[in-house]
Amino acid sequence: TDGNGRGTDGSVMPDSRFHTRAGPFTLAVLAAAAAADLHASADPDAVIEDVAPLDAAGRHDLSFLDNPRYLAAFEASGAGACVVSPRHADRAPPGMALLLSGRPYMSYARIAQSFYPSAQPEPGIAPTAVIAETARVGEGCRIDASAVIEDGAEIGRRCVIGANAVIGHAVQIGDDVTIGPCAVLSHCVVGDRVYIYRGVCIGQEGFGFAPDAAGHVAVPQLGRVVIGDDAQIGANSTIDRGSGGDTVVGPDCWIDNLVQIAHNVELGRGVVMVAQAGIAGSS
Repeated sequence: TDGNGRGTDGSVMPDSRFHTRAGPFTLAVLAAAAAADLHASADPDAVIEDVAPLDAAGRHDLSFLDNPRYLAAFEASGAGACVVSPRHADRAPPGMALLLSGRPYMSYARIAQSFYPSAQPEPGIAPTAVIAETARVGEGCRIDASAVIEDGAEIGRRCVIGANAVIGHAVQIGDDVTIGPCAVLSHCVVGDRVYIYRGVCIGQEGFGFAPDAAGHVAVPQLGRVVIGDDAQIGANSTIDRGSGGDTVVGPDCWIDNLVQIAHNVELGRGVVMVAQAGIAGSS
């Protein structure tokens, strides 16, 4: 880039201080990654350097068209290549190489992952981390500064525990799990490949009490939170433990930021919840 987030052809590029780009890649390699077909006119050996939006892409960038509302931007785009549905291929501007896909956004996501793969943190335990003697930490983990892992907790292999995160007594965490900075986990069992973003709270008491004019009486919350494999929990979201049974977040659920999930809620597989949503207890 030129130092201002622009490529040599004037296209907008991600800030290299925060995002590390792989590549470049040929169209043939990208088409294989995207499970897309190259248009007959596309050169499989053409080189693509980055991904970019339709209205910002340059001749060395790849973009995508998924929503027909952006057809005008597609027709005017300077992108060197684009992932597009076959039904819109005839609207492409001259010289644009096409990757044809029935699911353009999905194909683009795979290509973007090729250019910007997830960083693999170096294993190690910060000197200021506090790990109880009875806690178990699997091989290849990274434990950042001032993280706390309490007695009886079990951390799987290749996990990342962010700065100031707290993993409570007897919490169980599977393999390849990321726990963001300042997250707090208690009374929970977490599956494999789960991503818990910064500031998340999991396993605290649910909002359970017996109302009384003389003073409300708390009902002990005796359940857990069970989180399935491949789930994602967005920043500053909260999941209460069950009052008797468990609160369950099923496999591959994606929870946005600032979501509240109350005690004894059960989410099935692949549920998506958008920011600022809340689910009442036992739903």
